[in-house]
Amino acid sequence: MSTHANTSHGTVIRQRGLSLIELMVALVISAVLVLGAGQVYVGSRNSYNQNETVSRLQETARYALSVIETDVRMANYWGLMQNSPPIVGAPTSQGLPLAAVANTVAANVCGQNFATDVTTFLQADNNLYQLSLNNSKQAACDSLSGWNTLPVGTSDTLTVRHASVLPAVGVAGTLQLCSTQSDAALISNGVCPLPVVLPIVQQINNIIVDAYYVDQNSLQQNGLPSLHRKALTSIGGAITWQDQEIVAGVEDMQIEFGIDPGLAANPNVGTATRYVSPNDPILAAVTTQVVAVRVWLMVRSDTPEAGFIDGITYAYADRAAINGVTYDLNTAANATMAYRPQFDPAAALGGRAHCRRLLVSRTIQIRNTYRL
Repeated sequence: MSTHANTSHGTVIRQRGLSLIELMVALVISAVLVLGAGQVYVGSRNSYNQNETVSRLQETARYALSVIETDVRMANYWGLMQNSPPIVGAPTSQGLPLAAVANTVAANVCGQNFATDVTTFLQADNNLYQLSLNNSKQAACDSLSGWNTLPVGTSDTLTVRHASVLPAVGVAGTLQLCSTQSDAALISNGVCPLPVVLPIVQQINNIIVDAYYVDQNSLQQNGLPSLHRKALTSIGGAITWQDQEIVAGVEDMQIEFGIDPGLAANPNVGTATRYVSPNDPILAAVTTQVVAVRVWLMVRSDTPEAGFIDGITYAYADRAAINGVTYDLNTAANATMAYRPQFDPAAALGGRAHCRRLLVSRTIQIRNTYRL
């Protein structure tokens, strides 16, 4: 506000500043604007962090599934042979006697003939960690390369066997397959024993055996679960195994086999008519053909999020709410219960109940199926 008065010497102008009330009103308005801008910033930042977390979960899931899918699609591929051949040197079962082609302790640390049982091109453990079909897994399988295996107690495992996609050169101390269009043989000395009679062509491929499981820890962070695999390899000229971490953040893996039961009335030969757990008795039937694998992965963020609680009940594969709900994936009695992290009593700020999750699944068709 301003006032003025006329004098003989001219006009004198008097000015007055803001009153206290006007100043207070201005401060209040400024504070509201600043507070609003701060809330918009915080909200935008939280939204960005959430989107970033979800993006990382999606990327983890995509990568894990891509690794498994590449392996599964090639299951039962044996070089130049068609279907599943009678392979010379392959054992009749995972047990004694040991296959002469790989009879060392290092080659059998994950079970007797676990590496050489090429007739079992797919196998899985349902809600437990066992790997070997005859349960002869040795402790060394869980401590290779300095890594102590601590599997998630009720997660499934999946073992895939096949020949390498690309041909290889014969190398002593490596488990390999020599094949023609009519015969095949396992070798570990780098020399193919099959006769060469033109126009017969021989080919050597490395044998691939990958046993996937979920570990409670990762190399990135203790307590952060991760997808691992026991992979057949050769070190120092000897057949052995390595424990490889695929990706951190995978909390659970469940497997279902898509089967063609081989019924005479079934016109869709080679098409999955149902999906079953790995321990379903129908898989032992001689007419059953496994034509697909369905993989479920529970992916978890690596850090908890303040103000967030995962209250979702996850029911998938053979984890069903009708069997109960659990927060503990490591207790055998909870194997078929639905998963709800919110029930974790250790629900402190750093607890797993405050981690975001993403449940994904993929059905993978097997390229090299056959009728038993």
